[in-house]
Amino acid sequence: MIRNRGATGDGMQSQPASLASAVAPATVEVTPRWLRVGDGYAATLVVTGYPAEVGGAWLEPLLSWPGRLDLALHIEPLPAPIAAARLRTQRARLESSRRADSDRGKLADPYVDAAAEDAGDLAERLARGAAKLFRVGLYLTVHARSEAELVQACAQVRAAAASTLLDVQPATWRQLAGWTTTLPLATDGLRMLRTMDTQALAAAFPLSSPDLPAPLPGDPPTTGGVLYGVNPASAGIVWWDRWAQENHNSIVLARSGAGKSYFVKLEILRNLYQGVQVAVVDPEDEYLRLADAVGGSVVRLGLPGVKINPLDLPVGDRRPDTLTRRGLFLHTLISVLLGHQPPPAERAALDRAILAVYRSAGITADPATHHRSAPLLRDLAQTLRTDDDPAAATLAARLAPWVQGSFADLFDAPTTQTPTGHLVVWSLRHLPDELRTVGTLLALDSIWRTVDTPRRPSQRRLVVVDEAWLLMRDGEGARFLFRMSKAARKRNAGLTVITQDAADVLSTDLGQAVVSNASTQVLLRQAPQAIDAVGEAFGLTGGERRLLLSARRGQGLLISGVNRTSFESISSDAEHALCTTNPAELAEGDEEDDL
Repeated sequence: MIRNRGATGDGMQSQPASLASAVAPATVEVTPRWLRVGDGYAATLVVTGYPAEVGGAWLEPLLSWPGRLDLALHIEPLPAPIAAARLRTQRARLESSRRADSDRGKLADPYVDAAAEDAGDLAERLARGAAKLFRVGLYLTVHARSEAELVQACAQVRAAAASTLLDVQPATWRQLAGWTTTLPLATDGLRMLRTMDTQALAAAFPLSSPDLPAPLPGDPPTTGGVLYGVNPASAGIVWWDRWAQENHNSIVLARSGAGKSYFVKLEILRNLYQGVQVAVVDPEDEYLRLADAVGGSVVRLGLPGVKINPLDLPVGDRRPDTLTRRGLFLHTLISVLLGHQPPPAERAALDRAILAVYRSAGITADPATHHRSAPLLRDLAQTLRTDDDPAAATLAARLAPWVQGSFADLFDAPTTQTPTGHLVVWSLRHLPDELRTVGTLLALDSIWRTVDTPRRPSQRRLVVVDEAWLLMRDGEGARFLFRMSKAARKRNAGLTVITQDAADVLSTDLGQAVVSNASTQVLLRQAPQAIDAVGEAFGLTGGERRLLLSARRGQGLLISGVNRTSFESISSDAEHALCTTNPAELAEGDEEDDL
């Protein structure tokens, strides 16, 4: 029994003679197989056996063990002459064993052959200076509240070590030396060392953990962020603040049915708690129940009476280049309507017609005229018809379906709805498939006009584009989304791009640019056909690829720079009722409402 007494006989506190006497526990009870340190118990295990080969972060199973575990790695470099001499002696022993077996007519021992080849390879790299040798000791101290819990914890740690082919043994009769060895004192009291080369030792660094890193000492504590879920590997909480990253954008890639919309709806709901304004482009009416529950507004494009005039100027924007920027957007819109960018002659005619149709409505570059009623798309087409240039007449004829044909209902009147509020959902469900891309572009344009304010906004805004492949399959639409992802951060906005066609997005330069401009990247379950493209684009390891191929619904990988962790979405009952799209659960909820 070792006791540390901190008071004198008269009850007055004595001055500590050293740092050790100040920070040491009150008592340390030593037994052959464990220590009692203060009110807890501790036992030290020594790694005595290592696998023949190790991969990157081979200490991760031990570091991710959910209990309290102190891991100490003691490293002593071996001088090159001593390392070469010891390696030469070891090679001689192995070669002698092989020759003795051969002389006696015995079969070759495969373990000896493998060790001899490894020693020869190491000697060659050592001679070239490509590797060095180190003496390494690896020790584990397990902590628990009671002796019974300590026995169970040690068994769990031994099982975790065995999963990576590490053999551990208790430091019997040397528990005090083992405990001090794992303290930050840089002292190895056990001296149970193993020789390793540079490559094997480097694979242990950095001492990685499946959880996201905590703030470094001295850094201010984090105050924002939302709950993404729990880490299946460590049972830790995955708490992430997208607004504290280099940019506020995120991308969610997953196959159909992997839970990507469920995850995004949870993130939206938790950002709404913090006062973030959210706008959603919803192709399949998956966000309507959420909007109804939180008092949001919905714009149902495609229903009778719902009109959008793409020639509208932003309300309240008095910048002198407002008309020019609106003209550039109309070039993008016409390219999306036609399915490709018009030839140069038609683009020149379109530019003349845009300026002329605004002049005919009394709108010029002077911001004082921007409050006047904007012209319609049919007015633009009529202006093209009156142009003497044959290219203008050709372009007007190509726009006929959108002006007076089958697709004219969306554009044949002034804008009927100007949605406002903390959550705005742009529903595309009622639009025909031929208008989905155009509807997505018009919704994003309306959203961007609220984000792109002349003065620097203090209000955070989140823009969510579900099934973004509808827009990214079109060249001009993808460019608009790319420009939006580049400019969102300066306007205190974040763009969330959701798509299930990962291979198609990653196969284009614009798609990769959108991905690279997202500091927060979420990968849920992937299809086998797309895993190679996803793995190459995000630098996934073999284990991470297997995780994404076998992940359950709502389980995936969060990546941000060098930080990456697995997570599984969790929700309360109330959140689940708003976010689920399971038909059976929705039908059950409707029956309860009827009752």
